[in-house]
Amino acid sequence: MTGSRAPNTAEVLRDAGLRVTAARVALLETVRAGDHLDAEAIASGVRDRVGHISLQAVYEGLHALTAAGLLRRVEPPGSPARFEGRVGDNHHHLVCRSCGVVTDVDCAVGAAPCLTASDDHGFSVDEAEVIYWGLCPDCSTARST
Repeated sequence: MTGSRAPNTAEVLRDAGLRVTAARVALLETVRAGDHLDAEAIASGVRDRVGHISLQAVYEGLHALTAAGLLRRVEPPGSPARFEGRVGDNHHHLVCRSCGVVTDVDCAVGAAPCLTASDDHGFSVDEAEVIYWGLCPDCSTARST
């Protein structure tokens, strides 16, 4: 990599030790361009970019990209797993109880893991996951009218 240019998707995959394939490039770009997408939405976006790909191949690619630290899996209770490209920080999420929209929210306090457990039971804590539940502005407005 030269200068201050951001690495392209293929370079990001190579730097993570992953083989560069059209499907992986399309997966990573689809998730990064999306907003907390589930596997079905990601599969649709990948198909728009490269043609046919099975849902199983999408799941396998998401697993590889998540294991390599290039994607983050977010799984609010009662919701399907969603994926995002915002990695490397310990941000949290807001989830609408009505429509299911998921939105990022920065840590409430300081650097990762943002929260200190009252008793860590000997664990070396490096991440805290917080999900704030409520109604998004659209659903709040719809409910009050």
